[in-house]
Amino acid sequence: MSAPSRETVLDALRAVVGGDDGRDIVTAGMITGLSVADGAVRFAIEVDPARGAALEPLRQAAEAAVKAVPGVTDVIAALTAHSDAPSAPATAKGAPPDLGTRAKPGDKPLRPPPPAPNGGKVDGVERIIAVGSGKGGVGKSTVSANLAVALAMEGWRVGLLDADVYGPSQPRMLGIEGRPASPDGKTIVPLRGYGVKCMSMGFLTGESESVIWRGPMLMSAVTQMLYQVAWAPLDFLIIDLPPGTGDVQLTLSQKTKLTGAVVVSTPQDVALLDARKAIDMFAKIDIPILGVIENMATFCCPNCGHETQIFGHGGAEAEAVKIGAPFLGRVPLALEVRTTSDEGTPIVASKPDSAEAERFRDMARALAEGVGAHAPNAAYPV
Repeated sequence: MSAPSRETVLDALRAVVGGDDGRDIVTAGMITGLSVADGAVRFAIEVDPARGAALEPLRQAAEAAVKAVPGVTDVIAALTAHSDAPSAPATAKGAPPDLGTRAKPGDKPLRPPPPAPNGGKVDGVERIIAVGSGKGGVGKSTVSANLAVALAMEGWRVGLLDADVYGPSQPRMLGIEGRPASPDGKTIVPLRGYGVKCMSMGFLTGESESVIWRGPMLMSAVTQMLYQVAWAPLDFLIIDLPPGTGDVQLTLSQKTKLTGAVVVSTPQDVALLDARKAIDMFAKIDIPILGVIENMATFCCPNCGHETQIFGHGGAEAEAVKIGAPFLGRVPLALEVRTTSDEGTPIVASKPDSAEAERFRDMARALAEGVGAHAPNAAYPV
């Protein structure tokens, strides 16, 4: 069966009436962010923010209409709202505007809403660990992939959720190609690489295809990848977060009960400034810091063996000591770590005897011990 076209999907949505004047949701201009790729359909419905909760039946009707299109294998639909920003109040001459970030008398610490009805548990998953950073480019995805594979090599049952919807990289890191199957049309079967179950938006879009979504679509996709993927049974689910402190991080804190977080930074001051923001965010949403990792710590010349601290030294370890969190270790700036990641062969699996692989294995063991995991349940698949 051939994959549906964009126009076929729009024709199906034209059968759904949702405009205030009786028009269908396509004619009324309510459909945004429509993406159709190999049977996977993603779109948002623009609605009045004051009526968002009451229009959930409209979202369900639109989703059902698209699911009925021949060739559609997966649908994510979300309600979204757009409103003009209110005019800023006048400020004293020379005073910076208040963007809502300043503490005010009587303010309470930020806390997430109650978790999902099942207590935030993902069925069959023992521990959920987020790997985050305050900024991009510090090697967070490389660390996530190698930690996941290292835990699997120790005998644990491991999954890896690539929550960086706008910039998914785990399919390339783990060398996994193909599309996840959904035998019952409700649950997605994750793909596997090096003994690790993996789910990523990269499996549902082309490698060079952009995802252009607003927050509600993003949060809907992350929630589906948590609760509609056949993860069980797992000892660890590693979540590779996008950089920053935005929608995905807040959605995870609301929708699931995280065991804790690992923060990745490089040694230089600029990276540490942003790492502190990530640490502060996790503290504000009551997620414990399980450890800090310093990536790209030193560069060892492959010709003479001289070691150079290009980005400085010890900054991430000092930050871990300052906040009372474990320092899990350092990873050098090594060419083989980069090349094996680009080739889809994580260094812990492709070069297990290398010094870099052993560091990742040491960090994985320390992480497992830190959350009370002492007895692996499975053998690493060959």
